[in-house]
Amino acid sequence: MKNEKNSTKLSLIRSLLATTAAVHTLPLRISLAVVMWPHGAQKLFGWFGGYGLSGTMAFFTESLGIPAPIALGVILVEFFAPLMLLLGLGTRVASAALAAVMLGAMVMVQWPHGFFMNWSGTQAGEGIQFTLLFIGAAIALVGSGGGLYSLDRYVVDRLSPSFGKGKG
Repeated sequence: MKNEKNSTKLSLIRSLLATTAAVHTLPLRISLAVVMWPHGAQKLFGWFGGYGLSGTMAFFTESLGIPAPIALGVILVEFFAPLMLLLGLGTRVASAALAAVMLGAMVMVQWPHGFFMNWSGTQAGEGIQFTLLFIGAAIALVGSGGGLYSLDRYVVDRLSPSFGKGKG
């Protein structure tokens, strides 16, 4: 029974960390991380001109009507998931979480402003153009995993059939 549970855990870990031997995922992971991490740092710590945790939580919960646990989750995803992408650790999960966060931003905030970004400053807000591109790139990583140069690949390569089996 214990071996069966360990086998299930190992199978789940392998599934979540599975990746291709592709090299192209590295620039994709780095690009998404570099674009998203400053947004998370704005929301969590107030860096780069952001409002910090309390200001962002107030905006999310009061102005957007997002429940506090979900608002906190969004902030944490925007800060920590890009770090995971840089390392290529939990790439599929981090990418899926970022895609979900960006889908929420697109629907709740950007949709009313149309398709195009606000290049000329004439719109009331940003359209969905950039966010749609980001979601597509994140979904590509959900499908491929972290690639050749990722901790995901390192961990999976080192998992042996005896991984997770205790003595006794």
